[in-house]
Amino acid sequence: MRRLHRTLDHVQVPIQPLTERLTPDFRAAVVTGALSIASLIVASAFGNIHAPQLQRKVIAGAGALGFIVLAAVATRSVASELGRVLEPRTGRAHAGVVRLLITLVGYGLVLVTALGLLAVPIQHLLLGGALTGVIIGIAAQQALSNLFAGLVLLMARPFNIGDEVRVRAGSLGGVLDGRVTGMGMTYVTMHTEQGLISIPNGTLLAAGIGPVPVAEDEQRTAA
Repeated sequence: MRRLHRTLDHVQVPIQPLTERLTPDFRAAVVTGALSIASLIVASAFGNIHAPQLQRKVIAGAGALGFIVLAAVATRSVASELGRVLEPRTGRAHAGVVRLLITLVGYGLVLVTALGLLAVPIQHLLLGGALTGVIIGIAAQQALSNLFAGLVLLMARPFNIGDEVRVRAGSLGGVLDGRVTGMGMTYVTMHTEQGLISIPNGTLLAAGIGPVPVAEDEQRTAA
């Protein structure tokens, strides 16, 4: 327990240095993020890859290159830090998927921004990417639905691994009681009276979920 030391009219509270609580990934994310924004501002304000002056071309090219490197490092550091924070709460597999999604989205934004700094026409690339995304989305609609439902369940946390829960859903035939044994990005595994069952995240997101009543839980344990 920390103690408060009173000296005349001042109360001195021992404060742990902030640097001891910050991880290397967090510090790297803050520093490289700030530097990448600075590179972006300099390249946008003073550079022009198509300008007749060599100086402005060099500023645009160097600024774009610096932005790519620094922003990529910042993205990787942010993904690693969030993965580290989520791993104790969600498990290594869940945190790894979130880390991968953040990394991919971040790298995509960095690439699009860098192409804009270099005055590369990206309208055709965006159009082609949008069409490809629509086609993939239609083909993998159910899988993507479960994926995004898993992210929502990850943030909302209506249950944790090891909890005894009751699920009410028409798609499951009514009420289902069981113990949560695993959580993935597409399925949640439950141990029920009929054995192990994997339930799609989309089904759980649309279902009513709550704890098993204490009396019934005790009866099941006694049996």
